[in-house]
Amino acid sequence: MERRELGSQDLTVSMVGLGCMGMSEFYGPANDTQSINVIHQAIELGVTFLDTADMYGPFTNEQLVGRALVGRRDEVTLATKFGNVRGEHGEFQGISGDPDYVRHACDASLRRLGVDVIDLYYQHRVDPKVPIEETVGAMANLVTAGKVRYLGLSEASAATIRRAHRVHPISALQSEYSLWTRDPEPEILPTLRELGVGLVAYSPLGRGFLTGAITSMDDLDEGDTRRKHPRFQGDNFEKNLNLVATIRGIAMRKSCTPAQIALAWLLAQGQDIAVIPGTRSLDRLAENAASADITLANEELLEIDQAFPFGVTAGDRYPDMSTVNR
Repeated sequence: MERRELGSQDLTVSMVGLGCMGMSEFYGPANDTQSINVIHQAIELGVTFLDTADMYGPFTNEQLVGRALVGRRDEVTLATKFGNVRGEHGEFQGISGDPDYVRHACDASLRRLGVDVIDLYYQHRVDPKVPIEETVGAMANLVTAGKVRYLGLSEASAATIRRAHRVHPISALQSEYSLWTRDPEPEILPTLRELGVGLVAYSPLGRGFLTGAITSMDDLDEGDTRRKHPRFQGDNFEKNLNLVATIRGIAMRKSCTPAQIALAWLLAQGQDIAVIPGTRSLDRLAENAASADITLANEELLEIDQAFPFGVTAGDRYPDMSTVNR
């Protein structure tokens, strides 16, 4: 598995990582034994960039990842996040970038993960009530204390990234980026490249839509939160379903899968981009990892670009877009 450098502070990660969120919440019932097997197999395949957050579960996803890494900590690049505050019963309590909260959240994540240091620590969402300079200043203190190696932001605006980067170098921005979410391209990506910040693309398969495996709402469990997302509802669902036909055709010609085409396209957008598709399936894991070996010709990239122009996807990314791109 090729490794890519994120930022200018010597952080390198596997170009295809593993998003662990869905192992604990949001996408149906959890199976910890199965998920730990997936994490172990990911490491064997070279998929060693693992992504979690304190809010997933809540709290249980970090514990799961920690159990999977017993005896294998040095084989992975471990990323987690703070900022989306949840109670013990899962209730959402808002967003916090308060310096005291940052310190508390980091210590709690270290305990749950069972590690001494977090490789990449993100602010999960920007807190509009706290100047970003104060939040990143507290994060920088964690680096000085040896609790964190590199800093990141998630779903931050170009202006916020610039302000944060002046306080302490930001190694990576995590944002939704895929064929059906090309929002970072006009302003975010140019800013990142000007500053020397890498991009970690979450939901690179459009929450599974670009795999071609979701053809009706019946394919989603009753408890699957995607049922509440605008892009999965009503006319939006049908319009978005038609978009998958193009990558399905290219995949057939190249003897691979639509998911692999979608990931290969994303990885072709720059050497400063890594992807973190999530899965609880060993087969999907192997499929995603193999996308790193697929090369798309210029005419194929152009064909895909023309089928998925900026803004073509029907519906907002989230039911509530108020916490993104601050």
